[in-house]
Amino acid sequence: MPIVMEDVMKLLCSISGERKMKAAVKHSGTGALVTGAVAFVGGLVGGPPGLAVGGAVGGLLGAWMTSGRFKPIPQIIMELPPSEQQKLFNEASTILRP
Repeated sequence: MPIVMEDVMKLLCSISGERKMKAAVKHSGTGALVTGAVAFVGGLVGGPPGLAVGGAVGGLLGAWMTSGRFKPIPQIIMELPPSEQQKLFNEASTILRP
């Protein structure tokens, strides 16, 4: 039996239903936006070398701004209560079972 895209999407939605994951996505986007903006300004000011320096500085700034604000998705999953972990396991097993 092939894996149905709709079932996989339901599984991903149930995983992302955890509030902390929404924060992870939001803060990752913020870090990426800061990195891109600083790289852009660096490119305008210094050309290709400025773009490289701006990307590095922007990446460090983005990481600093978002540090401690969210957890990686695997850590969130491992910290779910046992009942939620079992529910997630059952859903994944149902989808992935041949």
